[in-house]
Amino acid sequence: MMHHNPLGSLMVSRNALMWMAGTLMVATFLTASNVHAYPLTPSKDNYKLALHKALMFFNAQRSGRLPRHNNVSWRSDSCLRDGKFTDTLNDLVGGYYDAGNAIKFNFPASFAMTMLSWSVIEYSAKYKAAGEFAHVKDIIKWGTDYLLKTFNNSADSIDRVIDQVGLGNNDGDSENPITTDGDIFCWMRPEDIDYIRPVTACHACSDLAAEMAASLAAASIVFKDQKAYSKKLVHGAKTLFKFSRNERGRYSFPGTDAELFYNSTSYWDEFIWGAAWLYYATGNNSYLQLATTSGLAKHAAFSKGPIHGALSWDNKLLGAQVLLTRLRLFINPGYPYRETLRRFHNEANTIMCSYLPYFTTFKRTKGGLIQLNHGKPKPLQYVVNAAFLATLYSDYLEAADNTKSDGMFCGPSFYSIDVLREFAKTQINYILGKNPKKLSYVVGFGNRFPTHVHHRGASIPNNKIKYSCDGGWKWRDTSKPNPNTIDGAMVAGPDKDDGFHDVRTNNNYTEATLAGNAGLVAALVALSGDKATGIDKNTIFNAIPPMFPTPPPPPASRKP
Repeated sequence: MMHHNPLGSLMVSRNALMWMAGTLMVATFLTASNVHAYPLTPSKDNYKLALHKALMFFNAQRSGRLPRHNNVSWRSDSCLRDGKFTDTLNDLVGGYYDAGNAIKFNFPASFAMTMLSWSVIEYSAKYKAAGEFAHVKDIIKWGTDYLLKTFNNSADSIDRVIDQVGLGNNDGDSENPITTDGDIFCWMRPEDIDYIRPVTACHACSDLAAEMAASLAAASIVFKDQKAYSKKLVHGAKTLFKFSRNERGRYSFPGTDAELFYNSTSYWDEFIWGAAWLYYATGNNSYLQLATTSGLAKHAAFSKGPIHGALSWDNKLLGAQVLLTRLRLFINPGYPYRETLRRFHNEANTIMCSYLPYFTTFKRTKGGLIQLNHGKPKPLQYVVNAAFLATLYSDYLEAADNTKSDGMFCGPSFYSIDVLREFAKTQINYILGKNPKKLSYVVGFGNRFPTHVHHRGASIPNNKIKYSCDGGWKWRDTSKPNPNTIDGAMVAGPDKDDGFHDVRTNNNYTEATLAGNAGLVAALVALSGDKATGIDKNTIFNAIPPMFPTPPPPPASRKP
């Protein structure tokens, strides 16, 4: 999922410069460019204000029996029969609707919860300063409570996982004719759904199970003070990861909704990502050994998805590399992990360099938005994850070296860590309204934002009138603004020319997703408040026993 590239031997701090002496550093794909960026910067309070909004999107996406404090006036209980007609695991009530529809996809939802948990583990002090610590934990728990329902979480071994509730593709075929009841075909408020929603299970879905394991493992650290719940999450994560390793396969095999909506390129990146999170959650070295196995890293690197060099719901490799670089910077476990951790560190650093505006690895729009998905639709989901990782990586470097003047090498050039944070700010500022359209892409933030979000619940009046499956199409197709404001929803975003069409029927512009908003929340909290607050350096390491670098053994004789 990631290109090998000639900057693979770059290191990240001045401390590493001597260690790198004599290493040839080539920067063939990082060539200088001039990029126009909008210099106007929202205040730190604006990041905090946007954070409050972005978290509310998750409240609007809740399925099941809603808590009293949900605070979204136009939402109420929905889909209380989910799972009722299945043979096993027949309580599938709860969780989150994925986007503008009422489908519950475990793959992107798990990733969204992992990202939220990661942001809480690193920036709990900033969440507390923003008054959102309890809220974000409540959001995560709503997600993990549901994930625990989708497999036999009390067992040590399982043979299936629920991957979806609801129907997306209803085109049908000769043996299965078109159905008129489906969560894409129908335009209904979730509260009004009266048709039976199919449940999809998988028996060989390594990518899904490993992502779910990552999600529960990361959440177990968030809920470390709730010992019984944290223990339950860890046990579930272990069970899922064992299943992911034993029953190999991609969850999105041909002909499934998963292939159409959330196709997974491979499961190798999830193996590393899941193992890394389980290592932090348990301190068990077997997970670190797996995460740093060179063969696994090679498989992940060469199983490239369509989007390289960006963290997303499909490609977790960069996230895993940054996550394990944290271990190298602060603990440096040495042999036998040293070489793979060094490589991950180098590769993460190379990607961070490629985000900087001095280089042309990625194009930018005239307005300054980085094109991580190379001009294709729905760019913002990739941009927010990059902004989060760039800010987090800069905070890692600062915490590791304890000098504000430190930074990183990109080829032969040394850059202050401030350039990473500036990249993140520029991208988030664009999303918050500093763009040629002067439009905020986060609903409810700023003076101008999209009013025709592709979202069933937001577009249909909450007036006690129940509209049928196709009776709601008039609300889908009307040019009138949505009657309900879905605060905090980050829409899919502009096109490669900074253009944006606020049209409900075009989800390439106007649909928001769980995974996209999770990245936005993570980036906003990382940039919010006082930079000096930084990361929580130690909490993630609590489960890890004392570890000291050991010298490697003498090299084995090489056989031809």
